[in-house]
Amino acid sequence: MSPFEIIMLLCFGAAWPFSIFKSYKSRKNSGKSVVFLYIVIIGYIAGILHKLIFNYDAVIFLYFLYSIMVAIDILIYYRNNRLAIQDASGS
Repeated sequence: MSPFEIIMLLCFGAAWPFSIFKSYKSRKNSGKSVVFLYIVIIGYIAGILHKLIFNYDAVIFLYFLYSIMVAIDILIYYRNNRLAIQDASGS
C-alpha cells in the first residue's frame, strides 16, 4: 500500500461530495462535463481492476467509494438535464 496513492486519492476524492451537493442543490449542469465524469469513472474502474488483479490492498475501498460518488454525480447530471429540458418547454 503506497502512502502516496492514498494521499492522491484522498485529495482528489475530497472534491466529489462538494460536486454532488452543488449539482443537486443548483439543479443546473453549468460548468460540468458528462464526458469528464465518464473519463474519471473509467479511471477509477481501471484502478479497481489493477487492485483486484495485481496489487490487492485496502486502497481499493477508496476506488469503490469514489466510483459510487462519480456515478451519483452522473445520475444528477442527467436529472438536471431533464429538468432543464422541462423548464425550456414550459412544463
